[in-house]
Amino acid sequence: MTTVAAPGTAPERTGSPRTGATRRPVRDAPHALSHLDVLESEAVHIFREVAGEFERPVILFSGGKDSIVMLHLALKAFTPAPLPFALLHVDTGHNFPEVLAHRDRVVAEHGLRLHVASVQDHIDRGVLRERPDGTRNPLQTVPLTEAIRSEKFDAVFGGGRRDEEKARAKERVFSLRDEFSQWDPRRQRPELWQLYNGRHAPGEHVRVFPLSNWTELDVWQYIARETIELPSIYYAHERPVFDRDGMWLTAGGWGGPKEDETVETRLVRYRTVGDMSCTGAVDSDADTVEKVITEIAASRLTERGATRADDKMSEAAMEDRKREGYF
Repeated sequence: MTTVAAPGTAPERTGSPRTGATRRPVRDAPHALSHLDVLESEAVHIFREVAGEFERPVILFSGGKDSIVMLHLALKAFTPAPLPFALLHVDTGHNFPEVLAHRDRVVAEHGLRLHVASVQDHIDRGVLRERPDGTRNPLQTVPLTEAIRSEKFDAVFGGGRRDEEKARAKERVFSLRDEFSQWDPRRQRPELWQLYNGRHAPGEHVRVFPLSNWTELDVWQYIARETIELPSIYYAHERPVFDRDGMWLTAGGWGGPKEDETVETRLVRYRTVGDMSCTGAVDSDADTVEKVITEIAASRLTERGATRADDKMSEAAMEDRKREGYF
């Protein structure tokens, strides 16, 4: 006799051909989490783990998309309680005005504490010297490490993702820094079964990357799902730009354009946001989150590979900076 299984079940087997043992019907697995649910759960776990292990954590918050998503996850991790971490931003003085405005609006909306480490202050004090090319992105390391040391932060959350760049792909979720904030790739710790080792000596600290396993597409899909607000420059808009080394840079007081560089108005958007002097725009008509997702899904270049001049200085530019204390 043939038995027809009810919906949601496999055909019932009343006995094993070998042993005659009776087996229970096999039913569908419970509703599986989406990949975004899994990534969100992992990030929330990391935030709570740090809150339990460290005394003075801080979140690096620039107003860029990854730091905005990271803050959104941190707020979710502790709601309805207030966020138990302060925020830290290294301001180069050449940041995009739209991004700084968004940063300040988010801080005020959630009543957060924001520490600002200024590159310009260090230049004025003679601690740093302006670079000939005008870019200040590589100058962020000293203000960052001084702020960590002076405020005694022992865990620093960053929005770095492994898909962005090969040096960041080497990072663990908990990445130990020595007393000089330097990174040694050989001192990586195993992280099996989501067990994170936060042990560190006095003067050392740990960089923590809750978005390590996310991709750029994951970030944008999460932004769409959670309706997270971003600075307007992440969407297509008309902007005066000029071409330098194949990248559309924004004209400004930082040192661009040069005499032989022509400014033109183009429809562009930014995939990643850093210093104006090293962050390029891409030609795009993606003016909604849905269009951005479609555009990214078809892209074969990471956002840093396509639009960050500071990563093109050498083959190991990012790793060299990370060894010195860069995030």
